[in-house]
Amino acid sequence: MTSDLPIYLDHHATTPMDPRVSQVMNPWLTSRFGNAASISHVYGDIAREAVEIARGQVAALVNCQPDEVIFTSGATEANNLALKGVLQAASSDSQLIVNRGEHKAILDPAGSLDRDGHVVTTLEIDSNGQVDPNKIRDAISPKTKLVSVMYASNEVGTINPITEIAEICHERNIFFHTDAVQAVGLLPIDLKKQSIDLLSISAHKIYGPQGIGALIVRRDRGRIPITPLIDGGGHERHLRSGTLPVAMIAGFGEACQIASEKKEADACRLSTLRDRLWTGLTSSLDGLHRNGHPTECLPNNLNISFAGVDGDALMASLTKIAVSSGSACTSSDPAPSHVLRGMGISESLTKASLRFGLGRSTTEADIDVAIEHVTNVVQTLRQL
Repeated sequence: MTSDLPIYLDHHATTPMDPRVSQVMNPWLTSRFGNAASISHVYGDIAREAVEIARGQVAALVNCQPDEVIFTSGATEANNLALKGVLQAASSDSQLIVNRGEHKAILDPAGSLDRDGHVVTTLEIDSNGQVDPNKIRDAISPKTKLVSVMYASNEVGTINPITEIAEICHERNIFFHTDAVQAVGLLPIDLKKQSIDLLSISAHKIYGPQGIGALIVRRDRGRIPITPLIDGGGHERHLRSGTLPVAMIAGFGEACQIASEKKEADACRLSTLRDRLWTGLTSSLDGLHRNGHPTECLPNNLNISFAGVDGDALMASLTKIAVSSGSACTSSDPAPSHVLRGMGISESLTKASLRFGLGRSTTEADIDVAIEHVTNVVQTLRQL
């Protein structure tokens, strides 16, 4: 990166690859090239060993069995495999329960299932962006096959009561899925203690390569019937066919290994920086509205609405920092954030919102520059 680039504060969209990850990947991008599915020679053996080492590293991060890790192209595919796979393996009129605060990688496949004749129930979220477990309980019917609730919001950082919701599902013999992309690597996740059946994870949100992720498919309650999205070869326990990208999988595993070692220290440092950013901005500006749960939130997230400011002008004027106004997957959509609107925030405040995503490379100096820059921009825009 060159010094004239803005300070990167958009780690919810993606994270820079850790140099240790690229070092692990490099041999598989140059001198090593075996197919992990080849069983007749040493090249395949070496590739397969690398894949299984990585599978164990991914499993260790969330405390599950290695054979429960199914590699995918990312969390979007993992989410699609979970939702479509479970519902398509069930009866044609089976029910899926989601909520309004989900990422499009959940809401869009849910919409596809709805169009195909499945019953899709979309619950509202509260003013903090959280899902009420009692609403889950009330929405469950004899046709309910799967409930999907994200672990933590990619927009406002709110952490959902996942353990409680999962227990409700297990009490009713219903499968539970969570998109844990933003939570993995920062929050303690223990699948041997939590009643989570399916969990999605993505490498590029934990300083690994883009284009690789996994769906964790638990086996503690027996086999979960899942119809694969891709046929051809029966790779990944017949759930995701296709030649495995060994370089990306090896990098994914290394990123998980690093996250296992650093998650507590990262969370502590980032929460301190986030609080420094919030305190600095509120000391300099009035009319700020913090979006999300005040305590049950990701340590690296800060989502703020700025009253009295045009949202488009705000984003265009922030040249010294790289932030977003919502999910990266919807940044090209001019419509206001569906998450903020679902929380009851007005359209004008929704449009004038910023999502700050802090990461391992973020320093106190970066935060101080951001405070000064945002303050100057907002003050200037309010004078126009």
